[in-house]
Amino acid sequence: MYKKIMVPLDGSELAECVLPHVEAFIKGFDISDVVLVRVVEPETLPYRVEGGVDPQMIAEKEGSRKSAAKDYVDRIAKRFSHEGTTVHAEAIIGRVTESLADYAEENDVDLFIIATHGRSGVTRWVMGSVADKLLRSAGVPVLMVRAPGAKGRM
Repeated sequence: MYKKIMVPLDGSELAECVLPHVEAFIKGFDISDVVLVRVVEPETLPYRVEGGVDPQMIAEKEGSRKSAAKDYVDRIAKRFSHEGTTVHAEAIIGRVTESLADYAEENDVDLFIIATHGRSGVTRWVMGSVADKLLRSAGVPVLMVRAPGAKGRM
């Protein structure tokens, strides 16, 4: 049923609350591939710069942030050691939801497992929710895990 699962992480403990669930899926569904991914938003300037922007500087900043993101998912990947399961660590530059959905489609992902704050109502509308947007845009099932201590209704 599920052979390749994708686990979006953002570097927070909240996002990592899904890891025990990933372990359970590996054992229960004989998962062949797990993709741990962190998306780095493209570098943007908060204001207009006189004389233009140095594209090299932007590329270096994005490269540095992508490298740090890759180091992070590599560290998380080392926690997993299951015979028959390959764990991939990916860092992608792009808009979070779109990048995750595109990666899943291009790489035959069967399931997302993602943490959620469990916000509802106006708070969810104002702050947005990657998990909620992913649920609406992904072409595969999305398992949302409510973070411990999260309040509100989903």
